[in-house]
Amino acid sequence: MKFVYLTHSLASCWNHGNAHFLRGVLRELTLRGHEVLALEPQGAWSLENLLRDHGEAGLQAYRANYPELSARIFASDAEAEEAVADADVVIVHEWNEPALVAAIGRLRRNGARFTLLFHDTHHRAVSDPEAIRTFDLDGYDGVLAFGETLSEVYWGWGWSGRVFTWHEAADTRLFHPPAQEGDREGLVWIGNWGDGERSAELESFLFRPAQRVGLPLEIYGVRYPEEAMATLARYGVDYRGWLPNARAPEIFARHLATVHVPRRFYVQMLPGIPTIRVFEALACGIPLVSAPWQDSEGLFRPGQDYLTAKDEEEMVRHLAALRDDPALRESLVKSGLETIRARHSCAHRVDELLGILAQLGAAPRQMGDAA
Repeated sequence: MKFVYLTHSLASCWNHGNAHFLRGVLRELTLRGHEVLALEPQGAWSLENLLRDHGEAGLQAYRANYPELSARIFASDAEAEEAVADADVVIVHEWNEPALVAAIGRLRRNGARFTLLFHDTHHRAVSDPEAIRTFDLDGYDGVLAFGETLSEVYWGWGWSGRVFTWHEAADTRLFHPPAQEGDREGLVWIGNWGDGERSAELESFLFRPAQRVGLPLEIYGVRYPEEAMATLARYGVDYRGWLPNARAPEIFARHLATVHVPRRFYVQMLPGIPTIRVFEALACGIPLVSAPWQDSEGLFRPGQDYLTAKDEEEMVRHLAALRDDPALRESLVKSGLETIRARHSCAHRVDELLGILAQLGAAPRQMGDAA
């Protein structure tokens, strides 16, 4: 089948976490023999920030690790409409302009043959529901939501039977343990500071505990304002700036452990949805400790795939144990890898997507079919 995915950016992962998952899914579809096209708008905010800060060199890791992928830039909604005309499946990510979302929906409503899905991977449906309700999804065949609690929001909006939970996952073709183990030391955290959605939690579950147990801490990410940089300096954190996501496996391979600190919305309003870093870290074979987060969907085996800390004192105890107990680290790595390989790779998600499309009656068009 021919898949067209309308994304904010395929090339840039600068403050654009959806690119991680999208790359793995599109590559998996390509390697299974499907035709794949990614469309991204001219002037994408994420790509412009990446190029401003790092130039073309900032795209090198993506290009080197995903040679199968490319994207077409469109300058107008009309160009995007033309590009999807011969598709079998069109998926539109929620980080697109409402006018474009509506335009693609009108094509489907007016007789376009493709199956059309809306893909939601953010907390706006609960944190800013009116922003999502402005999307005209009339004409869409279904919604892909990256967690059950988000699916429930769409069910409440009348999408019962047409909303499908489609979790993120690790691209295990890239995210896997190193071929040869080297020395590991200290902690690493890869994440963006953002809009203060977890600043207090980062102090309680990462900065102070690392300092208290004497583990050096490296942090990678963007959107760290002056006050954030002052906080990092106060705790002696080594801030390394933006990291191309394709290089995350090599960074994980150098460290003893990592920590999951979810944004507040995913703890309080969308429980059960982890950050994609949980999938990626476990796939890379690095021990992980999570700040309070409820795995309400049973995606993992808490206490076995990773450790959980209910407060700062428990985080300190866990980090000290990981520092001192190689057998504990080995057990967590083995268990986490088992779960990822059994349930949470991009290959699994492609299987799920194809199953969803079968439910919706999607099929490759035959020669001579009209758009």
